[in-house]
Amino acid sequence: MSDFSFNQTTPPQNAHSEPHDTNQFSSQFFGTPSFDISFLDIASIPESIINLKLIEKHRVLPVSIRDNKVVIAVPSADSDSALEEFQFNLGLHAEPIIADGEALELVINHLMEEDLDQLEITDEDQERLAHIDTVEEKKEDDASGADDAPIVVFLNKIMTEAIRKGASDLHFEPYEDHYRIRFRIDGMLHTVNSPPVSLSARLAARIKVMSRLDLAERRLPQDGRIKLKVGKKNMIDFRVSTLPTLHGEKVVMRILDSSAAKLNVDILGFSEAQKALYLENLNRPQGMILVTGPTGSGKTVSLYTGLNILNTEERNISTAEDPVEINLPGINQVQIHPKAGLSFASALRAFLRQDPDIVMVGEIRDLETAEIAVKAAQTGHLVLSTLHTNSAAETLTRMLNMGVPAYNIASSVNLIMAQRLCRKLCPKCRVPEHIPHEELLKEGFSPAQLSTRPTIYKPVGCDSCTDGYRGRIGLYEMLPMSKAIADLIMGGGSSLELEAQAAHEGMVNLRHSGLEKVLAGVTSLAEVNRVTNQK
Repeated sequence: MSDFSFNQTTPPQNAHSEPHDTNQFSSQFFGTPSFDISFLDIASIPESIINLKLIEKHRVLPVSIRDNKVVIAVPSADSDSALEEFQFNLGLHAEPIIADGEALELVINHLMEEDLDQLEITDEDQERLAHIDTVEEKKEDDASGADDAPIVVFLNKIMTEAIRKGASDLHFEPYEDHYRIRFRIDGMLHTVNSPPVSLSARLAARIKVMSRLDLAERRLPQDGRIKLKVGKKNMIDFRVSTLPTLHGEKVVMRILDSSAAKLNVDILGFSEAQKALYLENLNRPQGMILVTGPTGSGKTVSLYTGLNILNTEERNISTAEDPVEINLPGINQVQIHPKAGLSFASALRAFLRQDPDIVMVGEIRDLETAEIAVKAAQTGHLVLSTLHTNSAAETLTRMLNMGVPAYNIASSVNLIMAQRLCRKLCPKCRVPEHIPHEELLKEGFSPAQLSTRPTIYKPVGCDSCTDGYRGRIGLYEMLPMSKAIADLIMGGGSSLELEAQAAHEGMVNLRHSGLEKVLAGVTSLAEVNRVTNQK
């Protein structure tokens, strides 16, 4: 994080007088701090706040993060739309500073030149592709004599577009009479391209070359990885999986972009009470915090936000993950490798011999891992991990079914957090939706919540969003280990009994967490119904 001095005084003498006079007048007139941007070091700008698309669109420049606010250099005080869009995309309050327009343009142009908006395919990849013997493929695809260079360019553009649109996955799917490429954006799949089905084999071959997979093997699934450079600053990993299907190899690429992860507890979607409960348990010296939910529900970001808070020089933090998706300097991250004998359990055992303070286990999948994690939590370590269950209460019964003794669960678990991700409404195009009062009561809203006649919104769709939604936010339910909950576990209570007791103690479940965000105008009722499996 960079520290800048924003002021309303006369800039340095070597600056051009006329533009800066205008700059200072605007600053004093509107009461907004001024800043001589010609002294800005571009390398000092945090990468997490650089959004080239928005910078190019509005011609403004985020320069630093200060007190949970993003500071944005603007050419005039009349830049509300730019500030709102940055605030929406970054999840931080936007604070303007006035900069000279010409100097600001020079800095923005320099930044654009540095951050090339293309993926750079290495010469080694090009050379390997040139030596691929694809004569048989070309005969099968009725594309004899075609050159593979267009395939390289096409894939390059597809991968670039996926990154620009914020996709999490790319799906390349061959069928009998057509070929489909889809992006998963905000948790939903969208078709983005349908190239000729004759290119199926060569598209798969090119991806396999880039991910160092066996080109000759088309009968078995394969897993690989691609590391590509975006511009001069950012490396992005693609996790690649191939699957033989009836009409060719389906390929799925998952984008693992550490720089895109916003590890800010204030933008996860917690209510104030939930945030306080999470932070309280993160600051405990020992015990276990479990995050639960299906694949793609944001568990990794929630855990890493916690680790980012805990990541200080005084603490020894180790993680075992499959795969390592977010790189955090200062944390010892281990990539699980089952074929080589490096499992979650073996990594966890090794951690406990290395004087740890905090341990994160990517997932508790079996009794062995669960027992070691419980032992660590009982012997002075803070343990963070995940399970795949549908609710917080079901996590406790899942551990019992694994074979973990009830007294170990009651004495080691501090907090269970179940979560889902729901899409956020685009603030530019959302419109009010009229839903009868009786229907809202049936949906689960309380009379007290409806007494103020809140406005409920629905999606429309515009150039700035996808189907009326842009970005996602978390829905959470948090179950702290109380004496009553511990007694129920020891007595063999069911998940329904545990959930009823937690609700009695004030737990807000996933459904009601979603309804609160509907009342706040963050999302739509239809989206909450989709995520919480209602209707």
